[in-house]
Amino acid sequence: MSPDQQKSVRASADAWEAIFRAQVKVMRELQKGRAFSDLSPSEYDILFNLTRCPGGSSRLSDLNVHLLISQPSLSRTAERLEKRGYVTREKDPSDSRAVLVTLTDEGRAKQASVGREHVRHIHRLLQPLLTVEQLQQIKQLNSIIADADFSHAQACTE
Repeated sequence: MSPDQQKSVRASADAWEAIFRAQVKVMRELQKGRAFSDLSPSEYDILFNLTRCPGGSSRLSDLNVHLLISQPSLSRTAERLEKRGYVTREKDPSDSRAVLVTLTDEGRAKQASVGREHVRHIHRLLQPLLTVEQLQQIKQLNSIIADADFSHAQACTE
């Protein structure tokens, strides 16, 4: 490996570690807040992602693409949310093997309420540290990664 390649590899690893450590630090602080006193971060994440789906509905398998939990954990969490009246679960009429999860009015209201507190807490944490321009740069850079097609890297995992 050439020195330039080594430098690029090290920079990639350092950038990933910085993203990961920042995420962990902020999430730990957020979990201490009021927003997650009645709803776990995973439960909130499911409700939040459902608000982004047409009609507030998604197959569990499609929803799982946007979450950092396993399929079995997603199923159990969706079951808990259903018991609390925040979602409904039913077989997908177009594929009886799939489960559709749909946000209820109560779930939509809960997500909105928790979301408002969540955003205020994020602002209280980040506003003293970063300018609006820096926050926008972070968003832009992370969007590049979030929207990336990593198929070019498949050879590295095989």
